[in-house]
Amino acid sequence: MSTFSGLSTALSSLTAQRQALEVSGQNIANANTVGYTRQRAELQSVGSGQSATMFSSGSGIGNGVQTASISRLGDLFLDARVRTTTSSAAFLSARTDAYKRLESTIAEPGTNGIAQQLSDFWATWQDVSNSPDSAATGQVLIEAGKSAQRSIATGYAAVTTQWEQTRGKAEALVADINTAARSVAELNEKIRSITVSGGNANELIDQRTVLTTSLSALAGATVRESSDGTADVNIGGNPLVSGTTSQKIRLTGATGMVESQTDPLRVQWDRTPASDAALSGGELAGVLTVLAPTNAQGTGGLLAEAAASYNTLATRLADSVNALHTGQEFFSVGGDPAALRMAVAVTDPAQLVTGIGGTDNSIADAISQIGIAKDGPDKLWSSFVVGVGVQAKATAQSATVAETARATAEGLQLSQTSVDLDEESVNMLAFQRAYQGAARVMTAIDEMLDQLINRTGVVGR
Repeated sequence: MSTFSGLSTALSSLTAQRQALEVSGQNIANANTVGYTRQRAELQSVGSGQSATMFSSGSGIGNGVQTASISRLGDLFLDARVRTTTSSAAFLSARTDAYKRLESTIAEPGTNGIAQQLSDFWATWQDVSNSPDSAATGQVLIEAGKSAQRSIATGYAAVTTQWEQTRGKAEALVADINTAARSVAELNEKIRSITVSGGNANELIDQRTVLTTSLSALAGATVRESSDGTADVNIGGNPLVSGTTSQKIRLTGATGMVESQTDPLRVQWDRTPASDAALSGGELAGVLTVLAPTNAQGTGGLLAEAAASYNTLATRLADSVNALHTGQEFFSVGGDPAALRMAVAVTDPAQLVTGIGGTDNSIADAISQIGIAKDGPDKLWSSFVVGVGVQAKATAQSATVAETARATAEGLQLSQTSVDLDEESVNMLAFQRAYQGAARVMTAIDEMLDQLINRTGVVGR
C-alpha cells in the first residue's frame, strides 16, 4: 500500500465499525418495541478498483471495509405462517365469544332457566288437577304460565340484543380494516421512495408488517411483497392494497335480525358496481357467520338459529297446552315472532278448563303430563340447550388448537426477529475492539508519517 492509502484503510474501518455499533445500539434500544425486527450491518471488503475514502489508493491488495447494507433479519415464510394462523385463530375466537355470550343468556341449568319455569308450570297444573276448585291454585297456575312466557320472551330479546351489538361490532371491524389498508398504502409509498433513493426503510417495514398481520386477524388478508419494496394485500383473492392505492369495503344488509332473513349481512367493495368481498378468514368472517340467517338444514347463523328455537318453543308450548285446554285458549300467539307475541290468554281462574265435566280433572292431569312427552316443549328446549353446549364446546376446542398453532408460529417468528441482548452485547464489544484497532492503525501510520516528514534529512545536523 502507499503511504496515504493506509489512512484510507483505517478510516474505512472506523466508519464501518461505527455504523455497525450504531445498528447494535438501535437493536438494544428497541429490544422491547412491539413488532421490531432486529437488524445487522453487513460488512464487505473494498475490492480492487474501488476507493472507500478520499485518500489515494495503494496497490489494490487491501482497500479497507465498507457497509454493504443494513439487513432486516426477518423471514417471509414465518411472517406468512403467522398471518395464516392468526386468521384462523381470530375466526374461531369470534365464534367462541358469541357462543359464550349466548350460553350466558340461556342460563341453563339454573333456577331461573326456562327448564325450571316449565317444570314449575307443569307441577302447578298437577296441583290444579288435585284441587280444581281452588281459586288460589288457579291464580298460581296463571302466574306460572306468565313466568314461562316471560322467560321465553326474555331469552329471545337477549338473542336479538346480541345480534344487534354483534352487527355494531362488524361495522367497527370494517372501519378498522379500511383504516389499516390506508395506512399500509401510505407506508408503501414511503418505503418505495426511501428504497429507490438507497435509504434504509427497515423501521417502516416493521410498522407495515404489524398492520398486515392485523389485517390477517381482521379479514384473513394475504400479503405479497414486490421488488420495489411495496406489499400488496389481498382479501378473498381481490386486492385491498395494491402498491400505493387502497380499496375500501363496506357492510351492507339488514339492521335487524328478523330482516336479515331476507336481506342478509354481507361485505362489499365500496365501488360502483358493488360486488361482494369474499372473506376466507379473520374476525370479520367469524362475526358474519354468527349473524347469518337461518337455513332449511338448521346450520345457519347461531343467533338466528337460537331465535328460531325460542319461537319454535313458544309455538310448541302454546299448541300443546291449547290442544288439551278445549273451549278456551290458555296461550295466545299474536303473530311473529312467536316468542314475543305469546301471552297467557286466561286472566281468571274461573276460565281454566280442568276436566270434561263434574269432578273429572282429566284435562288438567293430561296437561301436567306434557312435560314428559317425547315431542313436548321440554324435550325441544333440552335438545336446543344440549346442541348449543356441544357446538360451543367443539368451537372452543377448535379455537384452542388454532390459538396454539398461532402462538407456535409467533414464537418461531420472534425467535428469528427478536433482539438478543447477550448477542448484541458481544457484537458491540467486537465492533468496539475493531474500531479501537483501526484507530491504532491510524495512529501508527500517523507516527510513521511524522517520522518521514519531520525527521528525513535532519541526520547529522
